[in-house]
Amino acid sequence: MPEPQHPPPPKSTSRNPIREFRAAVAFLTRAPVGGDDTAVAQTCWAFALVGACVGAIGGGVFLIGLALPLPPFVAAFIAVAAMAALTGALHEDGLADTVDGFGGGRGADRKLEIMRDSRIGAYGVLALILGVGLRAGAVASLAEYALPAWIAAAAASRAALPAIMAWLPLASATGLAATAGRPSRSGVVIGLFCAAVVAVLALGPGPGAAVCAAVGVAAIAVAALAQRQIHGYNGDVLGAAQQIGEIAALLCVAVLFARGVL
Repeated sequence: MPEPQHPPPPKSTSRNPIREFRAAVAFLTRAPVGGDDTAVAQTCWAFALVGACVGAIGGGVFLIGLALPLPPFVAAFIAVAAMAALTGALHEDGLADTVDGFGGGRGADRKLEIMRDSRIGAYGVLALILGVGLRAGAVASLAEYALPAWIAAAAASRAALPAIMAWLPLASATGLAATAGRPSRSGVVIGLFCAAVVAVLALGPGPGAAVCAAVGVAAIAVAALAQRQIHGYNGDVLGAAQQIGEIAALLCVAVLFARGVL
């Protein structure tokens, strides 16, 4: 078995937080902000902030749907669709490919081959149905708390991705993850701190901490499974981690809301 590879560190360049934030927006969404040659790993600290913006748009669309008025489930599905359109379904694609590969292949090489295939299989379809349904169902139950819940969930789930990139080796020398570079330790810490601040400001100290913990458990589970299945991570694994982390966060808020904590 070849030695696992780690992505190279980002090139040493002068830091410009505004440029790096814009590059993170360009990488994680389809917003027309313009792109540059800033290494993805150098922008990882801003993933939580971009996620908060994406979550705010999704929560806002949901509240507009309720105000029309649309049934909560319908408004929630429209909000999920709006977020997928904004991000180009980047993370949903990763979830489907990961589940297809992990569920349909034997051996790491075969699993990676399936994950690189642009076609989607039965496992991937089921994963997307469950992922969209769980997010929409959780949000539909939250009423006015949907907006802060989605802001916190989207921020925390994206902040976990640089941590996985720093923790695991690359599973493949090609692909999006291989060209992204390796995040610095400071970038990972800043990103996690930003996510914690966003979650606490959105939901309060207790619920915010619970959301971060839920995302952390989900990220660790996905990373451990990826290490076992393909001996590292790739771009699809990161997409799956984001989706599963967001689902865990929204379900956590839904439970707290149902129990009267919020």
